[in-house]
Amino acid sequence: MRSSLPKAAAAIIACLLVISLGACTSTTKPEVRDASTADVEADGWPRVVTDETGDLIKIPSKPERIVSTSVSVTGTLLSLDAPVVATSVAPQNPATDKHGFLNQWGQVASKRSVDALYEIGNFDLEAIRDRKPDLILVSASGADSELEHLDQLREIAPTLLVDYTEKKWTALSADLAKATGTEEAAARNNSIISQRVASLKQSLSIPAGTTASILSYHQGNISPIAQSTGPHAQLFESLGFTVLDPPAEFDTSMQEREDFSFTSYEGLAKSLPGDTAFLLSSDPEATEQFSSDASLAQLPSVRGGNVFALQESFLLDFFSTQKILDYFENDFPGLAPEAQPHN
Repeated sequence: MRSSLPKAAAAIIACLLVISLGACTSTTKPEVRDASTADVEADGWPRVVTDETGDLIKIPSKPERIVSTSVSVTGTLLSLDAPVVATSVAPQNPATDKHGFLNQWGQVASKRSVDALYEIGNFDLEAIRDRKPDLILVSASGADSELEHLDQLREIAPTLLVDYTEKKWTALSADLAKATGTEEAAARNNSIISQRVASLKQSLSIPAGTTASILSYHQGNISPIAQSTGPHAQLFESLGFTVLDPPAEFDTSMQEREDFSFTSYEGLAKSLPGDTAFLLSSDPEATEQFSSDASLAQLPSVRGGNVFALQESFLLDFFSTQKILDYFENDFPGLAPEAQPHN
C-alpha cells in the first residue's frame, strides 16, 4: 500500500508544486510587445518564432529530436506527439514513476523511449549535447527552470524559452504546436477536452451556486490554494462549480500570481469557504487527514462531507486534465447533502 502522501512525501510534493506553480524564479517580459511563446512569423519551414525573452528564434525545419529541460512542459509536448527524445525528471515520489516521469504521462514517455536526462537541480549540459537535439525547451520560471543556462543551450540548438505558469495548458499547447508543427494534434486535444467537459457538465448537473475550494493540503505548512483566475479554477468552473478565491492576507507568495495563493497554515481555515474541497495530488488517506484536522472542522466542505481526493493533478496538461475528467466520469461519488452543525 502506498504510504500516506502528506506524511511520507509532503516535502517532495511541495517541491513538485513549486515546479508546477513556478514559485522559484521569474523572467522579465519585454515591454515592447505582448509576445506569444511561439508567434509564427513565417508559414511552413523554416519558422521564426518569438519566445518569452522577446528574441526571434529560427527553427530551420520541423523538429525531430526535442529535448525538454522542463519536466513541467514535457507532458504538453508528448500530448502533441512531438518527438521528445529526452527530458529532465522530478525526484521520485508518489507523483512520479521509477524514472522520475510524472505519472500522468510516464507510460507515454516510456513507450516512446524518452530518456531521463537528469533530476532537476542537477543540470547536465553534456547530457543534453549528447542527445543531438534540433530544438530545446527551457522554462522561464519554476524549480525546473534552466534560464541561467539559456545562452549555453542556444549554442547547441535553437532553444525556446516558455512560461507555463502564466498560461492555461491549452494556450501553452498552442504555442508549442506552432513551434513544432503539431497544430493538428493541438486542435484534436482541445476538441477532445471540450467535448468531454460539455458532456460531463450535463451529466453531473452541479447545482447552480455550488462553490469549490481547490488546494494541495499540507498540515502545519503552507498550502497552495487555487485562485479563480487559474487553470484549475477554469476547468472546475466549466464543469459547473464556482471557485472561490482565498483571502490575499494569508498569501505568502513572494510575487503576484494568478494561479495559486500559497496560504499559511494559520490562515487555512479562513481560506477554504467552498461547499466542496478538492485536494490535489492526494489520496483517500490524505482526505481523511484533512477532514480530521481540528482547525478545519467547521469548514462547510468538512461539515457537509464534500471533501474529495484528486490524485495526479498538481500540474495541468492534456493528460492530467483527462485524469480529472476520468475521476468525475467514473469515481466522483456526487455531492453529499450539507450536514447540520452539531449543537
